[in-house]
Amino acid sequence: MKKRILTLISLAILAFLLVACSNTQTSDDAAKPTSTLANAPLYPLTITDSYGRQVEIDAEPQKVISIAPNITEMIYALGRSSKLIGRSEYCDYPEDAKKIASVGSLEDPSIEKVVELKPDLVIVSTHFKKEVIEKLESMGVKVAAFYGQESFEGVYSTIENVGTVLNAKDNADKLIKGMKAKVQSVTDRVKDKPKPSVYYVVSYGKMGDYTAGKDTFIGQMIQIAGGKNAADDVQGWSYSLEKLVEKNPEILICSKYYNSKQGIESTSGYKDLSAVKNGKLLEIDNNLLDRQGPRLADGLTQLAKAIHPEAYN
Repeated sequence: MKKRILTLISLAILAFLLVACSNTQTSDDAAKPTSTLANAPLYPLTITDSYGRQVEIDAEPQKVISIAPNITEMIYALGRSSKLIGRSEYCDYPEDAKKIASVGSLEDPSIEKVVELKPDLVIVSTHFKKEVIEKLESMGVKVAAFYGQESFEGVYSTIENVGTVLNAKDNADKLIKGMKAKVQSVTDRVKDKPKPSVYYVVSYGKMGDYTAGKDTFIGQMIQIAGGKNAADDVQGWSYSLEKLVEKNPEILICSKYYNSKQGIESTSGYKDLSAVKNGKLLEIDNNLLDRQGPRLADGLTQLAKAIHPEAYN
């Protein structure tokens, strides 16, 4: 369990740092497919990925490997799961994804397993090492990296790109439209509500105090959901218990999987917070917030329900 928590924290921090610091990230306008005539065949096509690479796809990919949980979820949501022949060990949603062969970790998958599966296309996110991409391509494996800005628009952009390369543009458009409707519904429900202070528990106690700072997407989502991010005085993920006690937020939100309420309720500093004493330590499926995928709008809805349950009665 401790190893899993450390891994998740490391991945969250790594993802943030890459988005914040890398000059190779795309804007919302990046990774657009080369323009074609309305009635022209979709393939071959050339698409600019999130590393600014021109990726040429000669024909519709029939065998695809996804090495990112959010990409795997997109493939299923776009109705293209029959193409999926490989995944990362962290790609665990939906349940059927666990039946797909694992090729290893997010950053260092097994090159041998990937090559052995003979994919038409490997789709990764930008935490994926460029040298691994280069090694795969030197072995004849086509790779595309897709990762939008840390915002809903960035997620929509990634969905569009995955939909384009997998010949699922109509499904991508429908998926994005549905997500936008959910986001608008949340916005409408909470627009006139007070904004209680909210602290998102990434880690606590011996594992270190980590939360979603003001420049993280989760921090932004707290605001969209009608709250005030208690950690809006820092950037990144690291926080301090002293600051938390000083802020004494009205609501604490933690993962229902590994940041147990019981543990927080018995941890020095946390157990004396008003939110804990007042029964405002709330659990959420953190995968709905951590993964920049098709369930993100559902995560926003769950966040809004936790902050403003009265808006959903």
